[in-house]
Formats: sequence, C-alpha cells, structure tokens
Amino acid sequence: MNLSAFQRPVRALVVALAALGVMLPASSAFADDAQYPQSAQAKQSAQLPVVSVGPQYDTTHVYVANDDIDAFVNSFLATFGGKASPRAVFTVTPTPSKTASQYVQTPVGMLSVFAFQTPVPYPFGNERTGYLVTDIDTAVRAARAAGADVLVESFDDPIGKDAIIQWPGGLTMQLYWHTKAPSYAPLAYVPDNRVYVSKYEAQNFIKRFLRFSHGKIVSDNHHADGAEIGKPGETIRRVRLQSGFGNMLVFVTDGKLPFPYGRETTGYDVPDLDATLAKAQAAGVKVLVPVAQNVEGRTAMVEFPGGYVAELHQRAK
Repeated sequence: MNLSAFQRPVRALVVALAALGVMLPASSAFADDAQYPQSAQAKQSAQLPVVSVGPQYDTTHVYVANDDIDAFVNSFLATFGGKASPRAVFTVTPTPSKTASQYVQTPVGMLSVFAFQTPVPYPFGNERTGYLVTDIDTAVRAARAAGADVLVESFDDPIGKDAIIQWPGGLTMQLYWHTKAPSYAPLAYVPDNRVYVSKYEAQNFIKRFLRFSHGKIVSDNHHADGAEIGKPGETIRRVRLQSGFGNMLVFVTDGKLPFPYGRETTGYDVPDLDATLAKAQAAGVKVLVPVAQNVEGRTAMVEFPGGYVAELHQRAK
C-alpha cells in the first residue's frame, strides 16, 4: 500500500506510541472485536500483573442511614447466615468524615456497610464494590494501563490503603489493600457483580476490564431475553465474565429500565431460592420482583431494610 507523505509519519508515530504502551483514544484496538481479537487481548493482559486475591475478599459497598444500620445488618445475616464484625466509627475517606462501619461476612459474599455521621465526601457513595488487591500502587497502575480513570488517588485508611477507579461506561469501584493480609475461607457461592452499560461503551468496558482482571468471557448472548431486567418482549446483550475477582454479569441496555433494575449492584447465588426468600421476608425484607425463570435458573429481586436492593438467584442443576 502506498502511503502519502502525511500518512507515513502519522503511522510511524502510532507504532512508536504503541511500543511505549501509550493508549490512544477511541480508534484504539479496544474499539471492537474485529480490531481487538481474543489473542490480542490475552497478549495485552499478559503484560499486566495479576493483582486479584479472591472473590471472598471482594465486598459490596452498602450505604445506609444511621437509623437503619441495625435493621439492615440483622436482616442480611438472617437471610444468608454469617457474621458481622464489631461496629466502630472511622474516617474511611481521605478528607474529614465520620462513619459507622462494619464488615458482614456470609457464605454468599461480603459487605462493607457504611452509616455516615457526616456528609459523604465526593465521590464516595458511588463506588459499588471494593476489590482486595495484592499491592495498591501496582493495582492502580495496572488499572490505568488497562484504561480505567483514577477518581481518588491512593490514600491511607485505618487498616490499609484504598483508591477509587472508574471504567468506561461509568462503573466505579474501590481497590483496597490491608496492612495485615486477611485470611478468609472461600465462599460457598460466589455472587455476581451486576453491571449495566450502554451499547456505546459495552465492548470498550469489557475488553479493558478483562485486561485488568485477567478474566474471561463465560457467555455472551447478543439476543438475551429482556424480561430478566424487566423488559419483556425485548432483547438485550447479556455477558457473563469470570476472573480472580469473581463473577460479573454485564447487561447492555438502552438505559430505559423499570424499577428496581439497575439499582442492584450484586446478585446472590443461593442453594434454595424459596427457602432464602422465606427467611428474608421473615426478617423484614421486601420482595420487589417475585420468582421468575431466566436462562440460568430462577431469580427474584428484593429490598432490605435501609433500601439496599439485591438480586437473588438459584442456578438450575
């Protein structure tokens, strides 16, 4: 192919930038499958360190009012079993604030519960999850190299370090590291991090997150039944990802979602959905969407005291 005098130096510049690992904007190789095949994805991922520790260390962040924290924690434990850490008041942000905080450990996933006693500094409250990493600085660099923005640079908390990152499409999460490494038993059932993105950023997000997490696509259905997210008669793209950080379920939609879809951040895998719902309702949990079939089994949507919305599911045997 003959290149013009203008095209030749431009192409040379692109090649040089790529060799240095500099990321280009939307025209980059992440734009679509044809430009960024699976083999290229694997090669890109291999250039980044593995920073995940395990899904038993990944926490869903739940913000509730002070008046609701007891009812929420008690109802969650009554539904799933497990235990809660002692509650204490900390400063967990890099700027002045106070929050009552608890870890809640269950066989189906862990929570970080916050009941702020002061106004919540921006952008805290928008992060959905906290992922434990092997080293905070290495993890932040890896996230940046994969295409994430850093909303809050690494900062000290009472037991380690944290940072807040954001992926294309708007998914915001915390990365955290403990001064003293925790040791938790593996989960009996690994939950889903449920993510809603637009068709415009879906592929960009998926490719970049997989590069960071060293994950894989388990399933990718471009014509899934929209009834699963309250849109019967429509089709959506439904992508299941898996990595060292656990499971992620990505719904690619037009954003026209009926309540409560999109409000949930986590889907809990349970061995007996009917029995779990009975425990939940006895503990004051509302069933927002009754049990229905989906492609993987049975599902329902619930709301815990304090307003935390979650999806519960039982996989088909």
